[in-house]
Amino acid sequence: MASKLLMAVLFIFDLIAFSLAVAAEQRRSTATVKQDPEVEYNYCVYDSDISTGFGVGAFLFLMASQVLIMVASQCFCFGSALKPGGSRAFALILLIICWVSFLIAEACLLAGSVRNAYHTKYRTIFSENPPSCETVRKGVFAAGASFVFFTSILSQFYYISFSKARGSFEPYGGEASVGLGPYK
Repeated sequence: MASKLLMAVLFIFDLIAFSLAVAAEQRRSTATVKQDPEVEYNYCVYDSDISTGFGVGAFLFLMASQVLIMVASQCFCFGSALKPGGSRAFALILLIICWVSFLIAEACLLAGSVRNAYHTKYRTIFSENPPSCETVRKGVFAAGASFVFFTSILSQFYYISFSKARGSFEPYGGEASVGLGPYK
């Protein structure tokens, strides 16, 4: 049977990761073009950089959740044999989809955090075109949050299916020899 304590811990980690990803989307850095007091050049001024920390936090909590579920299920590869049937096949399919969703979520969160931390350092001198103030695109952290949500659901179902398939299956419970009666 699936461990309720493990599932509760996974839910809490995934909820924290989701909340941090949503907070990172809400607090993305914005930039404005400012002109220096002597009117010689324009430069970019960025506001708070807190969403980078939120994105990295979501990245780490989701990774901890994935490591925890893989350690608990022995990554589907190690341990005793699983009961053949629908639960084992469903667990294998969910494992693959869960890993794909996890990798997409981690990529979105990491890319958003790195891009949000990058600030344009140059300025324009005696130019009419203002500098391009680079910021993270709207929706990068939101995409990460949605894939965190999908990963959370898939990992919970994966663990339940894996636990059902784990059961107490033995490939062959009898003797490995031919049973003959005693000779009289």
